[in-house]
Amino acid sequence: MSRTVTLTGRLSRLGFDDVPRAERLLADPALVDVLGPIDPDSAHLHLLGEASDPDLAVLTLARLCEAVRSDPDLRGQLRGIIAQDSAARRLAAVAGGSTALGDDLVRRPAELLPDVADPTPATGVDAHVVRAELLTAVGADSEADVPVASLTGPAGVDALRRAYRSRLLRIAATDLTASEPLTLLPGVGAALADLAAAALEAALAWARAATPDGGRCARFTVIGMGKTGGRELNYVSDVDVIYVVEPADGATEAEALTVGAKLAAGLAHACGGSSGEPSLWPVDAALRPEGKQGPIVRTLASHVSYYERWAKTWEFQALLKARPVAGDLDLGEAYRAAVQPMVWAAVGRDNFVEDSQAMRRRVEDNVPAVEADRQIKLGKGGLRDVEFTVQLLQLVHGRGDESLRSGNTLTALAALAASGYVARSDAGQLAVCYRFLRVLEHRIQLRHLRRTHLMPTDPGELRALSRAAGMRSEGTDGMMARWRATRRDVRTLHEELFYRPLLPAVAQLSQDEAALAPEAARARLQAIGYRDPAGAMRHIEALTEGLSRRAAIQRQLLPVMLGWFADGADPDRGLLAFRRLSDDLGSAHWYLKLLRDSTSAASRLAKVLSNSQFMADSLSRSPESVHWLADNAELHPLGRERLDREVDAILGRADEEPIAASALRAVRRRELTRIAAAELLSVSDQVTTQIAISDVTDVTLVGGLRIAEYSITHEMSRDHGEPPADMLVVAMGRLGGREMSYGSDADVMYVYEPRAGTTERVAHDYAVAVATRLRTVLSAPGDQPPLEVDPALRPEGRNGPLVRSFESYMEYYARWSEAWERQALLRARPVAGSGVLGRRFMDLIDPLRYPAGGLDPAVVRDVRRIKARVEAERLPRGVSPARHLKLGPGGIADVEWTVQLLQLQHGGAVPSLRTTQTLQAMKAAVAASLISAEDAEILEAAWLEASRIRNGVALWSGRLTGANSNVLPHDRRDLAGVAQAIGFPGTGSELEEHYLRVVRRARAVVTHVFYGLGPESARIEV
Repeated sequence: MSRTVTLTGRLSRLGFDDVPRAERLLADPALVDVLGPIDPDSAHLHLLGEASDPDLAVLTLARLCEAVRSDPDLRGQLRGIIAQDSAARRLAAVAGGSTALGDDLVRRPAELLPDVADPTPATGVDAHVVRAELLTAVGADSEADVPVASLTGPAGVDALRRAYRSRLLRIAATDLTASEPLTLLPGVGAALADLAAAALEAALAWARAATPDGGRCARFTVIGMGKTGGRELNYVSDVDVIYVVEPADGATEAEALTVGAKLAAGLAHACGGSSGEPSLWPVDAALRPEGKQGPIVRTLASHVSYYERWAKTWEFQALLKARPVAGDLDLGEAYRAAVQPMVWAAVGRDNFVEDSQAMRRRVEDNVPAVEADRQIKLGKGGLRDVEFTVQLLQLVHGRGDESLRSGNTLTALAALAASGYVARSDAGQLAVCYRFLRVLEHRIQLRHLRRTHLMPTDPGELRALSRAAGMRSEGTDGMMARWRATRRDVRTLHEELFYRPLLPAVAQLSQDEAALAPEAARARLQAIGYRDPAGAMRHIEALTEGLSRRAAIQRQLLPVMLGWFADGADPDRGLLAFRRLSDDLGSAHWYLKLLRDSTSAASRLAKVLSNSQFMADSLSRSPESVHWLADNAELHPLGRERLDREVDAILGRADEEPIAASALRAVRRRELTRIAAAELLSVSDQVTTQIAISDVTDVTLVGGLRIAEYSITHEMSRDHGEPPADMLVVAMGRLGGREMSYGSDADVMYVYEPRAGTTERVAHDYAVAVATRLRTVLSAPGDQPPLEVDPALRPEGRNGPLVRSFESYMEYYARWSEAWERQALLRARPVAGSGVLGRRFMDLIDPLRYPAGGLDPAVVRDVRRIKARVEAERLPRGVSPARHLKLGPGGIADVEWTVQLLQLQHGGAVPSLRTTQTLQAMKAAVAASLISAEDAEILEAAWLEASRIRNGVALWSGRLTGANSNVLPHDRRDLAGVAQAIGFPGTGSELEEHYLRVVRRARAVVTHVFYGLGPESARIEV
């Protein structure tokens, strides 16, 4: 059985909100009389249902039928429109999309029905055609040099406004029936701007008619500003203008100014004053010089004089969109030719970028709180975010790139993307967001032809808006979700692009410097500290030559980065490293985009490359690490747990020892790069750096031991791959204390214990093989930097066996251990291997390093004797003791031996001293009153400063080992480089003086606390 379709059901499915009211309107006698009865299957219903507001559409249609009912010709026209699908669709779209235009149709059907019936698109129409149309409406000759209206007074104003609304209706009909409103948007904005320009021309012709001789004594031009100037106007907006006047031949300037003021007043009245027809829009001349306080019209010379002497930053930004739209176009072009050079030179004004950014913040701050979440235009993520972003980028880069000099937002954005100033993806996303916001703005304004930029709150209006915006299937919820997402996207891109650190830096350059003009660039390079300007120019030319996007972005980056390199200790080295890195990464899409768009990556890269050979070398090995520089979170150490998981995954995938070893060492190399970058950029402090280096070394040893055990076990053909002994690697020295520097060896001891059923010989041979293989895995030559594994702190030192069993350690420590060995054990901690064996080993050595009764005085004397001998014998020849960071007076060893002596003496009684870390032990000693807080502060400062400078030497020079790796440099350039590398707030000479002063004070404390010579003799050395 077929289902009966009722009118009620049909209307409900088509989206009518008030179905009973719609049924009454469809049964209205006038509508039925003109169009005939409407049944559920009528095509008319479907067309009405396509409107953004079907209820409004049927109401307007009923009123229109009433208006034409008594006129047979108009009845026939309306029937003809309804009978033709495309015309009927236009009628329904206008009737259901705009109450104001619907009212116009009802009020003036004879004039406007032909506009609805005309299928010609109203976008893309020649502006001259529209101009002629509106001039004709006021009886002016569109071909005349100075058109003067023949239709004057209120009749002329009303004729102008009717012609304007007629053309506006055509534009709205084209817009509202577009299948892709976002695609059509630029055409709509241009059509509205052309219509506004034509209205201004017609209004000016009307105003001329009220002046003697048609105002011909004055050459008068109207400069369109804002969206009118940019040909991207809204449906309802103030039309921003500036007036320029010049005397015609035979007239005086005073006469011209008087007539010009009358023309301006008449023009404004014709467009926005009271009359029989609704006003078009206010004509706003507030952007003129001196704003509302200044004269309404000025001569060209007066304009130029003002802009040269008094104009503020925002005025030049406003002039970016200026174009002549009505009146004497030759004068208008002369105006534009005079002010445009000032617009594009304005970026050189003091604080230009900062002023522009501050202006945007003021606009945001002035948005009423109750409107903030409804603002499409002024709020965060609104249209102004896009416009300010585009305009600032234009003004900064347009000084040297004429392709950017467009007053139209979308055109300028496309040009910015084409020339590489904005990523194509960012520009594309910003353009789509901008179009979407503008479509919403247009549809909201069309509803009542009222100037507003607020999202409606009424559910019915929101539903109509979603349909009008082409989001019928998504509905209100989908539209609101997209609007919120659009605001987030716009705000994110605005903050990334608008606040780029490159912008103020580029603005501070001269035009020649920004353009990298060879002579200017060479002179600048020499002036800011490049030692080889000619070599630097060769690097610049290699990076910027050609027409590729890569070269274009480099031309943006380099003028600023050259200065950032020069802020470092060795700009030549920094630029060379940058060129090499760019050669390696230039084809990677993310690299130059990151440097251009990030708030910090480019400046940070310049800093690390010009201040650190270590980073230059490291980034050349892993250039992808550059992306860390954009985000502090990426520079923080990964942490032991995460590193353990990564190493476990690597070893689980690797099938061969060389592959596993290389991957393991690559993790260490990568993390040292991360740690070094964080230290150079002051993201981490000295202690964090030491712990991070120690953690990655721990993980490397854990992984190395796994590789070695696996390989040796299988080489010994053990059944089921079971090793014959449990192995333990004990961290010693700075590794044990988690106080490693970049060049520190991994000091270790090896312990093993035979497994059940294994002979001592087999277990020993296995342990020796594993220890030997571990060293090979981690330090053998290869494609990744080595980690030297040093077992010199084992019992008997280098003369003792490489590995010992746990039983052997028990016997040795019970009978033979010396003072230096007990002291070395203060830093011992298990780092890799058997956890059970590690705990047993700690239990074994704790009584030795923390003796219950303290130290025998003879042992104390022995420790002091050994320390004195180290000072005398281990300092390298030719090195001034005061400059040796580790072994010199007041240096690292002095502080550590002092703390370790306190640990040996009191660790048995003071549990808090039982730590492998120097600073923790020192704090415990202060808490236990074993050393004064003042002395501890002096020692800590010296230890940290010496450690920091030692790292600085490694970072600056790139040499992690060697005779000079522990020496404060003599060379002034090296001293300056170290100072820059560690972020010292002064020169290299000032760093030298500071360090020597700090260690002199520390040596005095060491003499007193460690050697026990008394405070008086200790202070003599200060």
